[in-house]
Amino acid sequence: MQDHLSTAPQFTTPPSLDDIAALAEHALAAIPARLREHVRGVGIAVEEMADDATLDEMGIESGYELSGLYRGTPLHLRSTSDIARAPDLIFLYRQPILLEWIEEGEDLYALVRNVLIHEVAHHFGFSDAEIEALEQEAE
Repeated sequence: MQDHLSTAPQFTTPPSLDDIAALAEHALAAIPARLREHVRGVGIAVEEMADDATLDEMGIESGYELSGLYRGTPLHLRSTSDIARAPDLIFLYRQPILLEWIEEGEDLYALVRNVLIHEVAHHFGFSDAEIEALEQEAE
């Protein structure tokens, strides 16, 4: 398997929305097949920043504090008797991701992958506390 660094583009200018989307698609394709199968049909949208309504709903004051968001019904809350629901979407917010990329000096692909995986975990029904515990375990 190739190292992701050899296939991920190196940026000399701020990556565009399309660049972030391409990194997210690459990261999604790299998750294990047994998990990827359960996120089939989950859309990925890349926007500059979360809108004011989303920030208010989340109780967040600054848009720079939110780099990703899962909107949908987690798998563990679904039922075969469900009525039609809005499609599941993972939002990635470009400006907060780029700010973290600049401030932390982390590899952009790794950063996008981490945000995406965090939101995919919400799709599986994990809470923020459970995700944080898993991330600490992995360190």
